[in-house]
This record gives sequence, structure tokens and C-alpha cells, in this order.
Amino acid sequence: MPTGTPLTTHPRPVDIRRSVRTILSEYLACGLDPDKAAIYIQSDVHEVLELYLYLNMNAYLGELERVTTFKEKVRQQPDNVNAGLLTYPTLMASDILIHRAVKVPVGKDQEQNMEMARKCARRFNMIYETDFFPEPASFHLTERAVKVPGLDGSGKMGKSEGNAIYLVDDEATIRKKVMKAVTDSGPTTPDSPKPEPIQNLFTMMEIVSSRDTYDFFNDQYNRCAIRYGDMKKQLAADINAFCAPIRERILDIAADEAYLDKVAREGAEKRQRAPRVPSRKFAESSASEPLRNTLWGTWREKIFAHTDTPYADSSTFAPLFQSK
Repeated sequence: MPTGTPLTTHPRPVDIRRSVRTILSEYLACGLDPDKAAIYIQSDVHEVLELYLYLNMNAYLGELERVTTFKEKVRQQPDNVNAGLLTYPTLMASDILIHRAVKVPVGKDQEQNMEMARKCARRFNMIYETDFFPEPASFHLTERAVKVPGLDGSGKMGKSEGNAIYLVDDEATIRKKVMKAVTDSGPTTPDSPKPEPIQNLFTMMEIVSSRDTYDFFNDQYNRCAIRYGDMKKQLAADINAFCAPIRERILDIAADEAYLDKVAREGAEKRQRAPRVPSRKFAESSASEPLRNTLWGTWREKIFAHTDTPYADSSTFAPLFQSK
């Protein structure tokens, strides 16, 4: 669960902690098994931030400024364009590369950041003359990457955009949000292309509704007979049906704070143990015995191999980032 990225909007610490618990509850409610997956709080694994530092040293201003998500944030919050927004792609790369991940499940809107992650891996390997980091590939279950659209008819659905439906929203809230979704006056020519706000509604319907329901309203649109009020009522009902069992599980899990603490703690411990099995090549080439069996020792030694520069262990900074 992210704790670094939210800092770009200057939230209160209590809000970050609440958000972390909500996200963790949602992950578990949607079926992630903590016995099979290491589910951890970003700030509890301090080496994520250490790798973030190293990757930033090898990233360039021009390429970061060209990232679409950064340009969107600059437009949305012109009075708060901070370094964290600019270097978001390298933090995401750190989250990925720390696992030496091969495939990463992402939506369409993250494809450019995935390319940055691959670039970070290639650049690190080239500079430090190693093949330690694989280049991660985007992974999605469908034939093409998915972007869930926002209710305001533009861009993706997201918390910071204020155009989102949350899994924990109650039925009345979901219905109200859907009924306020942006539409137009309707098509005037049969089989005409759908404007983006209308296509957004159909895309959401494609996600949560039956094929027959989607085909019915699609046919109505193509015949210039669409009634958006009826469509949005059906869409709201289908979203509620889709979210209801998940919402119930979220609320049940969120009420058990001891369980959430246990999952987060064990996830961090599992994640911290995982890097201690680097490739044989690096384990054998490591010169410093205390660091020999750690991934952190591997890249530290690659960076400092030809210098006498001392460096601090990540535990030096641990108290600054531990979650409450």
C-alpha cells in the first residue's frame, strides 16, 4: 500500500494511515491471499526508498517532464507542482524493480510509467555493468489494457480526480454518482460514433453489466432512441450488484484492526526476507561478507565498488518512515 505517493498532496498523517487501512481491507476483500502474496505498507520496507534514491540519480529531467501523468497533475494542481510528482515514475519503478518483477498488472494509463520502469532497469544494469534487474512487462487479463473511465467524462476514474466510485460506497451514493454522470443530448444520426463521455458510460456497462444489457442500450444508441436516464439507472443497479458482496467483506475486514495489523506486519517481514536470495552470480561476486546475502548489498557494492565512500545502512532512516 502506498505511503510515499500520497505525500505529494500534503495530506495529514492520520489520513494516510486511514487510507492504508482502507486499501488493505479492499485488497483482502477482493481476494488477495496474504498467505500467498506479501501485502505490505510501502514505508515499512525502507529499501524501496533507498532504491528510489538510486534510480533518481540516473533519471533525467526532460524524460520525467514528458510523462503524461506528470503533465496532467501540473494542469490539475498548478500551485503544488513538487518534486514528488515529477519523480513518481521512479518511485513506481522502485516498487516494481525491488521485486525483480517480470510481469506487472497495470491499466492502460500506466503504460508510459511501465516504459520508464524498463528504462530504469536497463540504465541501472548498464551503468553498474550487471544484468541484475529484468525489464518488467505490462500484464493484463484481457486482450488489451483497460482504463476505467471517470464519471465526469474525461480521463481515468481516480481518487485525486474526484470522479470515482469506491468499492465501499453504499447503494445510494453509487446511484447518486452515476445519475450525475456527464451525458449529451443524444445522437441524431444512426450508428454515429460515441463522444467520450457517452463511451465512458458504455465502457463501465461493459465491465459490470450482462452482455444482453450492454447490447440493448448499444442498439438503442445506434437507432437514436437512447434514453440516458434509463441507461444510468440500469448502470447504477448493475454497479451496486457488482460491488455489494465486496463492500460487505470490506466492512467486515476493516472492523478487525488486529487482523489488518497482522497482515501488514507479516507482509513487511515476508518482503524483507525475500531479497536475501540474490542470484548466484551476485552472491559469489559480493566482496563484503556482512552484505553478501542481501540484495541491498548487491547494488550498494556495485555503486561503491571502486570508491572508498562509506554509506549508511537503511536502518539509519527507518524511524522516519515507519507507519503508526
